[in-house]
This record gives sequence, C-alpha cells and structure tokens, in this order.
Amino acid sequence: MAPTTLRTAIGSYPRTRALKEGAVASDLLRLDLVDIPVISRAFAPMVREGRFDVSEMAIATFLQARVMGRPIVLLPVVLAARFQESAMLCLAGSSIQGPADLAGRRIGVRAYSQTTGMWLRGIIAEHGGPPPSASRWITFEEAHVQGIADPPWAERAPAGADMLAMLRNGELDAVIVGNDVPDDPNLRTVFPDPKAAAEVFWQRHGFVPANHLLTVSQDLAEKRPELVQELLRMVRASAAPVPAGERGAPPATRVALNPIIQLALDYMTAQDMLPRPLTLDDVWAGLPAGVE
Repeated sequence: MAPTTLRTAIGSYPRTRALKEGAVASDLLRLDLVDIPVISRAFAPMVREGRFDVSEMAIATFLQARVMGRPIVLLPVVLAARFQESAMLCLAGSSIQGPADLAGRRIGVRAYSQTTGMWLRGIIAEHGGPPPSASRWITFEEAHVQGIADPPWAERAPAGADMLAMLRNGELDAVIVGNDVPDDPNLRTVFPDPKAAAEVFWQRHGFVPANHLLTVSQDLAEKRPELVQELLRMVRASAAPVPAGERGAPPATRVALNPIIQLALDYMTAQDMLPRPLTLDDVWAGLPAGVE
C-alpha cells in the first residue's frame, strides 16, 4: 500500500531539520511540506479552513480554537519555546523603568491574541505590573480564530500603520515583538534585565514558556490514529539527535506539558482571551488512545 500523504505546515528548527530534509523515513506516510516562510501565516488557514492535515500552531491560537470548537487536535510536541522578556521594547530614553510603569501606557502588539503578548501580560502581572485592563493595547491584526473578540482595553491601529514606526515617533510607549528583536540602539527592553527576569520565571514555574506546538486535523486523529502515532515517531526521531539546551529538552508528553498549558489557560482567563473556561481534559480531547 502506498504511503498516505499529509499536507503539512511546520517551521524550520534544529529539531525539525531531519524531518523536513526527508532524513526520517516512513512506510506509512509522506509529508507534503508547504513552503510558508513565516510559519504564523499557517495558523489562520488551519483554524478557519482546515487547510492542513498537520500544522504548527501558537499555543494561544490553539486554545482559542479549542474553546470555539474548531476541529483541531493538539499533540504533545513543542516546536518553539523561549523566555519572553526580551521581546518587550521601549525607546532608550523612555521614562518606563520596568513592568510596574506600564499602567496607562500605549502598548503595541501584532494582535491581542499573540502568544508572546499573552505570556508577557501574565509575566508583567507577576512582576507587580498592572493588569491588562490598566494599559491601552494597540493591535494591528485580528485573532487567528474567527469569533474571538478583543477586550474593551484593546483598540486597532490605523490601517497600514507600522508598529515600530509608531513607537519611534511617540504614538506608542512600548511594543511587543516576536522572535526577531530589532538591533536598534534607540530601543531597549522594558525589563531592565531580561535574563534576570527569565530566571525569576524559571524559579517560579520550572519551565520555558512554549510558543508553538503541533496540531493535526480532528478528521485525521479520528479516522487514522495510526498515522498520528507514526507522525509522532517521526517528529521525535528528528528531534532526538539535537542536544538539550541549558534548561533541558522541551517537554514531550502530555503530563509534562500540562503545567505549561495550565499556566497559559490561567493567563488567558485573566486577560479576557477565552469566552469560557477550559480544563486540561478539554484541551487534550481527541488525542488518539495510547499517545502519552
């Protein structure tokens, strides 16, 4: 029997390199890897149209998709994780000296639902900063998941506006960026010492925040659970040769991921990102039997 082809959207990382280069073979399935240079552009098509059989997805996007009943199933695979504190920037000469100074400030973020923003809002509160409702959140895109509305304290920037330009000309007091932090001497981090703040998070929670996980369509999980098991085998085989980082390898089981997901749920509830509560059982619903 010929292998089943799965339309797949995943980013390029050391732990996915062997998978994407075809170095991990399978008699059961073949991955039709879609070329998406910015992997976040796959998230909306996955949750809105079910465009892929397998897709990388931001944790906040998945949890919003799950609460809205989208037919997507989460797998215990972390594709991207990092400490978030270096992603919040202000002007070098700003009066902002730390998270506690953010009350009443205008903070730019790609979307209120952006996962980096979700983690940072929670971290800000833990560092004695204001709740999200005490700041003005200026957004540039809607949520990936249709039907998710921004809270009253978020507002849309003018069409075509550039977030960093708005920061530089004083229309914003701070911004949240993604992985690509601009190398600009006129900007600095809101957290005076991001590494020290990350260490505080680590000591408090014991994990690195996960940004992107792996999902499959509900149809695939229900009708071809053996392919989901094989996909997991391939993903893990691709990641196995990569040395663990300073904080260890990313969690790779449902139990190991639960503390990360629970904190994300707690943060999202506090930030008015979910229209109703979710439990961990809700989050993992649909995962094929036998997947740990």
